[in-house]
Amino acid sequence: MNFQFISHEIKNSVAVITLNRPDVLNSFHREMAKELHSAIKECAVEAMVRAVLLTGAGRAFCAGQDLAAVLPKEGDPPPRLGEIVKDCYNPIILALRRLEKPVVCAVNGVAAGAGANLALACDLVFASQSASFVQSFSKIGLIPDSGGTFFLPRLIGLPRATALMMLGEKVSAEEAHKIGMIYKVCAPESLLEESFSTAAFLATQPTMGLGLIKRALNASLHQDLETQLRTEAQLQDDAGRTNDYNEGVQAFIEKRKPIFRGA
Repeated sequence: MNFQFISHEIKNSVAVITLNRPDVLNSFHREMAKELHSAIKECAVEAMVRAVLLTGAGRAFCAGQDLAAVLPKEGDPPPRLGEIVKDCYNPIILALRRLEKPVVCAVNGVAAGAGANLALACDLVFASQSASFVQSFSKIGLIPDSGGTFFLPRLIGLPRATALMMLGEKVSAEEAHKIGMIYKVCAPESLLEESFSTAAFLATQPTMGLGLIKRALNASLHQDLETQLRTEAQLQDDAGRTNDYNEGVQAFIEKRKPIFRGA
């Protein structure tokens, strides 16, 4: 598929997806949302892709919804925002979580509204020292969407998540790391290098097993302990039948570096 509002390239088995509307801080309109969803779905079926890196062009990661794109024309009724969420954002978040390949996010600048929650839906989040996160919805009378009310309380706890959502306070990259919202903070000039290096490393690992880890973590978000233990046993059984498991064991016995194929 040819993309107009994102870029998508594969390097060293890593699909690098870049939100590419820098003139509006990579804010979403319907067309960009559809393109990002399509790119993620392509990553799911492309055997060459074993990890994904998501970032933004220019000085921002993503400023959320492009409000100019949802302003009604004179005389028209206001837009059904819930329909926009269901059509544009929910498919992206579900596709990211269902993608059984590691997804690294490089937050290069502001991540606001849906942009912040898009980042939090990824597996490992790197952020530039100049980046920031803000649940900006309350400033215009809206509620956090794109999985924000699901992921943020689980990452940082309900009291702090409630405060950030109701007050709309900006969180620096350093503070986001301190409170457990993200994985790592990098100098601006090294952000892409460090995040890509991690994605490229993950692409050399037993990615089918990593996908099963992701499936187990997804399940843990809604299952009780007994059910989760059963899930772990089943997924461990699945992992034990992979070629990468056999290769890992054989390499350990032979005292050599394993060569994983992601199968």
